[in-house]
Amino acid sequence: MVQRQFPKPAEVFELLQFKKPEFNGRKRRLDKALTIYDLRDIAKRRTPRAAFDYTDGAAEGELSLQRARQAFEDVEFHPSVLRDVAQVDTSTTVFGGTSALPFGIAPTGFTRLMQTEGEIAGAGAAAAAGIPFCLSTLGTTSIEDVKATNPAGRNWFQLYVMKQREISYALVERAAASGFDTLFFTVDTPVAGARLRDKRNGFSIPPQISAGTILNAIPRPWWWYDFLTTPKLEFASLSATGGTVGELLDFAMDPTISYEDLRIIREMWPGKIAIKGVQNLEDSRKLASLGVDGIVLSNHGGRQLDRAPIPFHLLPEVVREVGQDVEVVVDTGIMNGADIVASIALGAKFTLIGRAYLYGLMAGGRQGVDKTVEILSDQIVRTMKLLGAHSLEELTPQHVTQLERLGPIRRS
Repeated sequence: MVQRQFPKPAEVFELLQFKKPEFNGRKRRLDKALTIYDLRDIAKRRTPRAAFDYTDGAAEGELSLQRARQAFEDVEFHPSVLRDVAQVDTSTTVFGGTSALPFGIAPTGFTRLMQTEGEIAGAGAAAAAGIPFCLSTLGTTSIEDVKATNPAGRNWFQLYVMKQREISYALVERAAASGFDTLFFTVDTPVAGARLRDKRNGFSIPPQISAGTILNAIPRPWWWYDFLTTPKLEFASLSATGGTVGELLDFAMDPTISYEDLRIIREMWPGKIAIKGVQNLEDSRKLASLGVDGIVLSNHGGRQLDRAPIPFHLLPEVVREVGQDVEVVVDTGIMNGADIVASIALGAKFTLIGRAYLYGLMAGGRQGVDKTVEILSDQIVRTMKLLGAHSLEELTPQHVTQLERLGPIRRS
């Protein structure tokens, strides 16, 4: 029988530990975020609906995005035991340079709409973490300002080939002159996808103030204060074109884009070139035969063709076929460092994060992006240690099984 006694005051006081209060609201919020989904919840509370939905949403029924995320959740890991993993190495090389972590920040459009620090926060966080930052053609910070923010780090540029080819050519020249080392030639946007959340919200650049936006802004005055007291929100690389969002997208997305455009851009570009938006094995083979430096398996975060192939599912087959000739990168649906580890194990050379970065940005500006990198980095290190892998090179397909949920119907 347990012996009872009166509590000893000294032992009770040992249990009483009061945390020092944190008066910085941003830091207090971010300290509570343990996952990217936590950052998403904070972002949703702090960002007007139209801006949040532009980031969070995808095309039509948003099936491509849901399936991409589900594919990462449908992973079974196979750890090795009795291995000394006190220290692990998360560094890698990609496109001729180094990265401290096996992921970089993907190109995102309209970024200052989400939070006024925009690409400056992303480029600054990338510089601090020693990872690449990729600027979008539809970015809201100029090529030159990104370079100034990340002068010694790795900057990449994502290119849309526009109807007015001279605009695209000028962007290529500016990126090269600013020392950007890799160009992402984007091939999955002959036209814009049907992003229904944006249509329902009346999304525009800059945001239009209406009765609905005023009501939505009441609990989020900080966002509007930032928006109204900082430089005008516009496309930094396309400001000369003017016009509505639809008109600007018409400039950026051209259904006549072809392999001839790729040839021309390759001749202009002095650095590495990767083709972003590849979604099948046949195209991967053809691009590899043309001698490109990399292939980015991506369905544009589910924002273009709904029901598109799942990049993570394509990864093993593409790596087997062309991985010796080109570097294979994967994006779409990454929300956890374990997703990144699984991708590397199945042969990806590198990964890209888009929404995960933007959730952090909306949750807390530059500090929020730093928090995104911290969360993913901690998850990568912990997953590698639990798998018994000292380095990324030790991760192999034997560490991962892709569980089948959505498979093709087999007909006799």
